[in-house]
Amino acid sequence: MSFMQKLPLFLLRVSLGWLFFYAGITKVLNPSWTAEGYMRGAKTFPEFYQWMINSGMIPLVDFMNEWGLTLLGVSLILGIGLRLSSVLGAFLMLLYYFPALDFPYPNPHSYIVDEHIVYALALLLLAGLRAGRVWGLEAWCSRLPLCSRVPVLRSLLG
Repeated sequence: MSFMQKLPLFLLRVSLGWLFFYAGITKVLNPSWTAEGYMRGAKTFPEFYQWMINSGMIPLVDFMNEWGLTLLGVSLILGIGLRLSSVLGAFLMLLYYFPALDFPYPNPHSYIVDEHIVYALALLLLAGLRAGRVWGLEAWCSRLPLCSRVPVLRSLLG
């Protein structure tokens, strides 16, 4: 891969990483933040989101949301664990997409595709291209003796 191919891939990875890290850490640092309001207004699969609110799962949902975004951002910025974190991040983006979706309009300025779909596809692209090996820690990590002895780690980490 040439420098001109690596640079945009690296910049996409780090910029998405910052976006997710910032979104997550601001939630972690705000003790009054909760996903309940967002989920309460769900237009698609409202029964599923209402069940999560009413079953007392909201503390778990909030914790997974806050730390999932934060750790996804760290993974992308450092370029480690990208394959696993990107797939999980794409799934998280779909969970964000459905409550806002009033089919076929996820928001007043889009038709079917909104930023959550674009983020999910970008994350899957980064996972597929093994972007953590482009100026990230995955290449170093894959050479560690532990990764040699446990091949599953190598596939999960990149």
